[in-house]
Amino acid sequence: MRPASSGRFSNDGFGLRTLEGFDYESILGQCCEMPVGYVQIPVGIAGLLLLDGFEYSVSMATMEGCLIASTNRACKAIHLSGGATSVLLRDGMTRAPVVRFNSAKRASELKFFLEDPEIFETFSIVFNSTSFMFFYYMIGNFCSDKKPAAVNWIEGCGKLVVCEAVINEEVVKKVLKTNIHALVELNMLKNLAVFAIAGALGGYNAHTSNIVSAVFIATGQDPAQNIESSHCITMMEAINNGKDLHVSVSMPSIEVGTVGGGTQLASQSACLNLLGVKGASKESPGANSRLLATIVASSVLAGELSLMSAIAAGQLVKSHMKYNRSSKDMSKVAC
Repeated sequence: MRPASSGRFSNDGFGLRTLEGFDYESILGQCCEMPVGYVQIPVGIAGLLLLDGFEYSVSMATMEGCLIASTNRACKAIHLSGGATSVLLRDGMTRAPVVRFNSAKRASELKFFLEDPEIFETFSIVFNSTSFMFFYYMIGNFCSDKKPAAVNWIEGCGKLVVCEAVINEEVVKKVLKTNIHALVELNMLKNLAVFAIAGALGGYNAHTSNIVSAVFIATGQDPAQNIESSHCITMMEAINNGKDLHVSVSMPSIEVGTVGGGTQLASQSACLNLLGVKGASKESPGANSRLLATIVASSVLAGELSLMSAIAAGQLVKSHMKYNRSSKDMSKVAC
């Protein structure tokens, strides 16, 4: 996924080395100021992920061993069970400007004025047509961009996606190495009850942010928006007289794009092209970003399913000790 490079390093006189061959012109003015080099992050592929009748190879950039292998295992389980389905229920970013007045009375008058539906409609048209008005700050943090907030968990921000799959009992046993009862019970205890006791905000899941971050970095998204984009509740239920497992994720605030920013870079463009969502859709504006949001959610579904299975089967620690630590690291631990 990395642009072609001669592999030669140059020294800037301060001990920093910049790898020649990177297209630094592509980042100036949109991605990074005062660049001195770039960081290499391994990229792997999970899949094929069968979603809504189509197969996807999902690029994931991570330095955590087992993450991609685990996601890939659940992709296999989902594929063998007929695939996952998704629905996008809402699509729209929120911005909440702050308006300052000299008195509470004057501020309340604006509040009541804007509560008239016809007035609000007219005002929103004018507001959306200009980049300058009388507001104090363009973004007043009620939209809570890149910060955890109940408003995004309840009302959503960006794209609201629900993704689900039915995994048959045979696949649960042979591929995921556990059983349906164990998964349902573990999800109830770990993801629902314990997080409720902890007072979790949008965190009723096993490790959604792991998957979101990996896909975000690979596809040129804003990594900081992983915060609200990882809001997720994972549900598991035995159906068909206990012979099948219904698993779903509901994610109310996935914030992704396929145009501009990091999506323009060569490596990230390659990952987006692999999914078929690079750039703007000519046929239906916004369609590519909506599809990317559903792919993110379905990847989360796979990640949740596999991690929960590993915990239920008692495989988590064993797999991490085998694949996530080198023999050198293990010797240090033993000492």
